[in-house]
Amino acid sequence: MDVPMVLSRVLITETMDHQIIVLKERDGQRCFPIRIGISEAIAIDRRLKGNAYVRPMTHDLLATVIQELGGTLEKVVINDLRDVMVDGVPRGTFFAQLHIRQDGKVVQIDSRPSDAIALGVAYDTPIFVRDWVLETAANQ
Repeated sequence: MDVPMVLSRVLITETMDHQIIVLKERDGQRCFPIRIGISEAIAIDRRLKGNAYVRPMTHDLLATVIQELGGTLEKVVINDLRDVMVDGVPRGTFFAQLHIRQDGKVVQIDSRPSDAIALGVAYDTPIFVRDWVLETAANQ
């Protein structure tokens, strides 16, 4: 089951090598952070504030490609959480999918959650998290 979520916070700091976004259950209290890179955090923050660049950034380009090919980003789903080795240490890593409707069918494309959210935030695209992923992440 997919649980509706909202992006509740974007934390950007220059003193750390990662930034944080926090997703919160739309109709509940569960929430969890996701570590993301600075460029994705800035893209999300910029889109939330409605700030545009003269030239399209990567997420803007992808949104235009989807639109020009007749697609619509229907939803973002964070669908997995697994330990991935980073510098010899296991770290919980989230995985996501873009659900794009094109020609009457839905295509699912693997994505990093940060990229999927950066793409979807400008279009008010719904964010969902698989229930088991939310349960695991909220209890860590």
